[in-house]
Amino acid sequence: MKKVLHIILISLFSLTIISCAKSDHKHDSTATTTTDNTTTTTDTTPPRVSSSSPSDEDTSVSITSNVSVTFSETMDTSSVTTNTLDTSCFGTFQVSSESFTSCVQMSSSPTSSNSDKTFTVTPEDNFSYSTVYRTRITTGAKDSSGNSLTSQWFTSSGFQTVTDNTTINFVAGTEDVLILSSADGINWTARDIIPMYYTIEVIYGNSKFVAVGLHGKILTSSDGISWDNRTTSTSDWFYGVTYGNSKFVTVGNSGKNYYSSDGTTWTAGTINNTGTLRAITYGNSKFVAVGTTGTIITSSDGTSWDNSTSGTSVTLWDVTYGNSTFVAVGNSGTILTSSDGTTWTSRTTYTSNNLNDVTYGNSKFVVVGDSGTILTSSDGTTWTS
Repeated sequence: MKKVLHIILISLFSLTIISCAKSDHKHDSTATTTTDNTTTTTDTTPPRVSSSSPSDEDTSVSITSNVSVTFSETMDTSSVTTNTLDTSCFGTFQVSSESFTSCVQMSSSPTSSNSDKTFTVTPEDNFSYSTVYRTRITTGAKDSSGNSLTSQWFTSSGFQTVTDNTTINFVAGTEDVLILSSADGINWTARDIIPMYYTIEVIYGNSKFVAVGLHGKILTSSDGISWDNRTTSTSDWFYGVTYGNSKFVTVGNSGKNYYSSDGTTWTAGTINNTGTLRAITYGNSKFVAVGTTGTIITSSDGTSWDNSTSGTSVTLWDVTYGNSTFVAVGNSGTILTSSDGTTWTSRTTYTSNNLNDVTYGNSKFVVVGDSGTILTSSDGTTWTS
């Protein structure tokens, strides 16, 4: 009997050991299975720039503004850098008014916010008045997973700073130009009398005023008060002047075109058109000039020019750029638009009056013409009076 009980106890003990062993083995299998079935997700999506401030084509931007960019995802803060030492284009976050041949020196490294998605830089000095600046992010910028931008990002047109608060007005006499200046546009002070027969247009860029007029005359001033005559090799009239791509460019009679990087020394450009050019603008990395018989010419550097087809033979008096669109206006209610300066589309205006001037500001195009005509448009396509 004792022997039988002993055998039974041994059997039960063995079953208990076997049962415990099976139970422990089952627990290990679950852990392994759980580990084997765990999916690890790796971020391989490259980041992109979703917005910038000031935004592309912003105008009247304060000269004390900061510049910021916002990425699509959290970034590696050590990869978003800028140059705080000099004006060379160093770092992954760059701002330039010189087509990135030189860049704005920043006062400190970029600061991050918005969960390391938004980065802001502060210039060492104020921006220049009435100057176009572009923003660039290079492929060295990486997200928190180490993914780089697939290609460098930059604003296509850039933002333009506000014009100096010294307003300049020109009143032409028979032989001379009386120069007046005003801080508020209401109270004016006579500044200087320059022997220049009829000034036609004045612009501001690169911290300098440039005025052009008849008989190849060009005036420049750093303060709008004291003016200097500049020399060109032509006696033809200049009708238009603009600033872009780090140079002043002027156009006029007989297809004349001169350009200058400093406003002091002027060089003749090459235009294969002998018509009269009435106006010029700069946008989308391109100069566009318009004139008689529907003439439209374009240039990337302001020195060599190509003819574009306008589809009209009327005189085009003015051209501007805004909202990613060139707008040209002329006789018989003509308005043309183009995104690239090369291909142009005629727009319906419901007026036959000559249209003389066009400008862009506050997200709107405004055109003025004969008999008090005023037209407005937000996109350059649909116009209302």
